[in-house]
Amino acid sequence: MSCLGSKLNACFHTFLMHSGVHETLKTPRYFIKPTVEHGFPHQPSALAFDPKLQLMAIGTKSGAIKIYGAPGVEFTGLHKDTTAVTQIHFLPGQGRLLSLLDDNTIHLWELAAGSPREVGGVKKEGVISLQEVDNYSLPGRPGIESCSATRVTVLLLLKSCELLCIGTEGGGVYFLELPHLLPKESQMLLQDQVTQSLPDNYRCGKSLGPVESLQEHPQQTGKILIGYSRGLVVLWDLSTRHADQLFLGKQQLESLIWERSGNLFVSSHNDGGYSVWAVTSGNACNHQPVSSTIPYGPFPCKAINKILWRTTQTGSPVMLYSGGMPRASYGDRHCLTIQQDKEHVTLDFTSRVIDFFTVHSIEQEKEFDDPSALVVLLEEELVVIDLQTPGWPSLPTPYLAPLHSSAITCSCHISSVPSKLWERLINAGKNWPICGGKNLAPPPKQQELLLTGHEDGTVHFWDASGVALTPVYKLSTANVFHTDCDPSDDPQDPSDDPDMQQQEEEWPPFRKVGCFDPYSDDPRLGIQKISLCKYSNKLVVAGTAGQVKIMHNDEPSDHLVDVSVVDLLQDREGFTWKGHDKLEPRLKPAPFPPGFQPLVLVQCLPPASVTAVALHAEWNLISFGTSHGFGLFDYHRRNAVCTLHPNDSLAMEGPLSRVKSLKKSLRQSFRRIRKSRVSGKKRTISTPTTEQEEVAPVQRRIEPRSADDSLSGVVRCLCFADTFLRDGTHHGPTLWAGTNSGSVYTYALEVPGVGSGRVCERGGTNESNLCVEAVLGKEIQLMHRAPVVSICVLDGRGKPLPDPYEASQDLAITPDMTSAHSVLIASEEQLKVFSLPKVSAKTKFKLTAHEGCRVRKVALVVFSSTAQEDYNEHTLVCLTNLGDMHLFNIPGLRPQVRYDCIRKEDISGIASCVFTKNGQGFYLISPSEYERFSLSAKVLTEPLCSIQLDRPLEPSPILLGLSSKKGNSIKFGLDNK
Repeated sequence: MSCLGSKLNACFHTFLMHSGVHETLKTPRYFIKPTVEHGFPHQPSALAFDPKLQLMAIGTKSGAIKIYGAPGVEFTGLHKDTTAVTQIHFLPGQGRLLSLLDDNTIHLWELAAGSPREVGGVKKEGVISLQEVDNYSLPGRPGIESCSATRVTVLLLLKSCELLCIGTEGGGVYFLELPHLLPKESQMLLQDQVTQSLPDNYRCGKSLGPVESLQEHPQQTGKILIGYSRGLVVLWDLSTRHADQLFLGKQQLESLIWERSGNLFVSSHNDGGYSVWAVTSGNACNHQPVSSTIPYGPFPCKAINKILWRTTQTGSPVMLYSGGMPRASYGDRHCLTIQQDKEHVTLDFTSRVIDFFTVHSIEQEKEFDDPSALVVLLEEELVVIDLQTPGWPSLPTPYLAPLHSSAITCSCHISSVPSKLWERLINAGKNWPICGGKNLAPPPKQQELLLTGHEDGTVHFWDASGVALTPVYKLSTANVFHTDCDPSDDPQDPSDDPDMQQQEEEWPPFRKVGCFDPYSDDPRLGIQKISLCKYSNKLVVAGTAGQVKIMHNDEPSDHLVDVSVVDLLQDREGFTWKGHDKLEPRLKPAPFPPGFQPLVLVQCLPPASVTAVALHAEWNLISFGTSHGFGLFDYHRRNAVCTLHPNDSLAMEGPLSRVKSLKKSLRQSFRRIRKSRVSGKKRTISTPTTEQEEVAPVQRRIEPRSADDSLSGVVRCLCFADTFLRDGTHHGPTLWAGTNSGSVYTYALEVPGVGSGRVCERGGTNESNLCVEAVLGKEIQLMHRAPVVSICVLDGRGKPLPDPYEASQDLAITPDMTSAHSVLIASEEQLKVFSLPKVSAKTKFKLTAHEGCRVRKVALVVFSSTAQEDYNEHTLVCLTNLGDMHLFNIPGLRPQVRYDCIRKEDISGIASCVFTKNGQGFYLISPSEYERFSLSAKVLTEPLCSIQLDRPLEPSPILLGLSSKKGNSIKFGLDNK
């Protein structure tokens, strides 16, 4: 579990007592809890499958065990020590599993009922979790000081589930009674018996070498194949304690697998080959296998680490094995081969193969395995292959998709996605072979999307409505530009291409599989900011090289993308850009698949990384900012409205300037700058002195920052709002921009068809002659120059203004335009509310601590009461660089409650945190995993599922279970409200 889970078990009411807020006790709203982990487990190290319950388990190097079934069926256990899990074995059908750690300890886990607990004022019973119930450490052998002799190399769970067979590095074989891990009489004497049975020319002293593989006979219980590293294989009978047969292999052994009938078994070896051995009675020593093959020889090959043999009704078995590649040519490839008769494919992965298994028939009465799917756990992803469809295609997974297929660079969450947009996005994972358990969670009340931007220029859409984070849609932005990996524009006959011919004749027959690709073709493609209007299907994607794309969801088409270049520095003298070049757009129409397609490409100059974007689809406007300024663009008319560099203006005082020309206002700003330099180097900014002198006891003093910071021009946030800026009687469109130096710039916008008497129909004849105008308004300069993190305009009721189209389409309450508005500005050091239009300070809260506390993330969240259905309120949520969460009411900024959330050392986790509008959040706990948490006592997204178990359950008043002839059903999890 993450730090969030370990640090937040304190009682909800304890937080309320510390906060001193009595209203919360009457209508409980706040409650912080880690709910589920999304994504692919970081650094996986072990894999197991329960064919009876259809559950899969993955162990990690950090000591975590994650169990998955059908979408929505999952839970996690964590070993006490942070030690790698090297092996996992299910007790089929029992809801129990065994884990072997790298510290040589064996642990028994099972689904167990937890104690009832109170969640948000409601008592929940029967919470089922994965708990460790026992552990065992193999004692050292008498007379041998080295512990390596008893180091466990392999485990075998016998079909009866009553014995665990343990193979060790010293060649010993031990047994534990299950389910309580009780030591059974050691069968160490078999070493002497085996050694005495060996021919003289095959003996190698008294040592048999490490045990590499243990496999129980598929038809005869109690008969075990014991494979030693030197190549020796022993068929051992547990009942008679006698070796039935010896197989004298000559190559170093890697793995063993039985054929279903038990008449044959297959051994894989270090030289890249495998052998088939016949099991016959009356032959005590077998010197020669039936056949031996080095599939990728004759040149030296790498070891075949694991091999599976699966029988089919067609007569030809399916052979599956990992490794075996020619050392000189493909020694660095991560491969798994599938062979059946003449069909042969070598799956080529981008990360190391950890383990794999097949989903096949396990009923004893059936003659064949008939595998339906192959599941491969790789170091960076999980791949599933359909073995029943010709060509063996890959199957999409409903969860465990690698979030980090390319490194995540940004993310955003969209709640209450309209069905029209949802239907346009493609769902995945309908043929998932792992389907154990039943998801009991009711359908989500609203559809939610999590959007992640990536280093390779892609945007991934994920269904975040429930427990399973399901891939929905992948958008690539690279096809608008020319990159180094572009194919030749000249058409060429594939039959004349020597490279194509070589690929067709290539041996081994490689096939690229999986989607993990950590290498970006061009780092300039990286996505930095995303903004989506769910009502108009407009999407803004901004990147590392100053590219801003406005996109619309549409049918497939071939078209040329309009390009507009916006010079944020205009004709600034003496500036030389020393960074990367801008991406070159394609000059010819390009094909675009169905989904989001680019309408306009806005290229900022200089091509610095985009640091902020804002979209107002109702006004057809976008705003974007970099470290060199910010701009406003009208994508309906394809023209730039204005640009401004933050250092080109000082704080303006007095009423709103009615200057129509931006260039004129900039000239005036430059004159003021020159005058200030002549009159003196120091210039005092008119701000209330009480902000520094009067510090409340519960608040902390702000420390001033240097005005000469090289990053002072970075635009941190942008905001559109329909509010009062000119005077208190006329409201209209405005643009707000906050910078790294604590400046907030305001613009009054004149948008054709919106307010100011300029009403005309969209697309009308009069509108073509009109254009959007931006009038430079006031500037707010925060005294201590702390970076501005967020800007939000509040209506007359103190509520945030609705999103575009929400009010006009009756999807949200119309904002109060009769009373005075205010603006909430959050900097890294304080929260402050200003009245509009005078921009005078109303209230503030200083959050800065001498130990270095800084605000990192801010969101306005709607919290609903668990006691009153119709009661909810907006709350300001702040995440600091110390990892704690502060909640304030608005507009009064009265502290409500504080939670410890993320470890302060987890810089990437804090930087990646994103909040939802209903009180949940996500942050990265590893490059490939999001931790989902809830701040709301009412909104929880947790596993709620049932599993049918074969083992009897002990009577318990807190168990949720129903007895049946088939077994017992365990339900676990909490309601998804």
